[in-house]
Parts: sequence; structure tokens; C-alpha cells
Amino acid sequence: MISASDVTVWTVSAVLAIGIGLSSYTKRKTRDKLVRELATMEPERRQKILQRLNPKLAMEIREQLMERFQIMS
Repeated sequence: MISASDVTVWTVSAVLAIGIGLSSYTKRKTRDKLVRELATMEPERRQKILQRLNPKLAMEIREQLMERFQIMS
């Protein structure tokens, strides 16, 4: 038999899963947009922006630039 607490737990779990999925999707889309914008920039300006970012994030973006656009920065 399914009780009210079972339904509540499953509902809360589903809402959390949807929230986590949407936040990772948004994060990925934002990062892709940033990589595309950096690819169109002048090298000096791109380097300044990358220096301002978190080192781990900057490394990931540099890797994406190299893989997707063959840009060395």
C-alpha cells in the first residue's frame, strides 16, 4: 500500500532531480555561450578575460577553445 509519506518523498525527490538537471543544463549552455564569445574576441582581450576567471574554469574554457576552435590562448 502506498502511503502519503511515500508520495511526498517521491514528489520531493522528483522536484530535486528536475532542479539539479536544469541547473546543470543552464550552466553548460552559459559556458558554451562564453566559449563562443571568447572565440570571436581579439587574443589580447581574450587573455585578459581568462585571467580574471577562476583558474579551474579558465583551464576548462581554454581546453574548449582548443578542441572546438583550434585557438591557442
